[in-house]
Amino acid sequence: MSTTPTILPTTSSARALRVVLVVLGAISAFVAVNVAFGGLETLGLQGPTDYIQVTDHAAYALRDSHARYYGGVYLAVGLFLIYASTDLRRFRTTLQVVFAMIFTGGIARFSQSDLGVTFGADLMISTLIELAGMPVLTLWVRRVTRPTIPASVPTTGVLAAQTP
Repeated sequence: MSTTPTILPTTSSARALRVVLVVLGAISAFVAVNVAFGGLETLGLQGPTDYIQVTDHAAYALRDSHARYYGGVYLAVGLFLIYASTDLRRFRTTLQVVFAMIFTGGIARFSQSDLGVTFGADLMISTLIELAGMPVLTLWVRRVTRPTIPASVPTTGVLAAQTP
């Protein structure tokens, strides 16, 4: 009989975490598709796209390519969150890295000169998810995937029983 602790993320808390990861991943993927395939002007999935007036087409094309790339990276992050929900134990460390990346992105918002935008009505929920939600999710993943000793494994007298 093995006395190695096992990880059993099958609690209601783990199921709730899986649902949160799927929802967060789906929302992230939706937002990412808008930029990955629409560039700086976006596909319009989140509102009007007539907010840009291009004066330098070469510079615009370069930055549009960068935006599409970052949108693709973010799409991969969203899809990973959905996939990772299928095996919290296996993806524990990677989830924590992804949460740290998203948190860092939230911190980067502070570099914008108008913090009224970052904390305004349009971005308040995103900013809260990035700055408060990611640390909560990190702790939640740690809690749900922490090693536990199954009830069937004796916790006392194991060494005494093995000693001649």
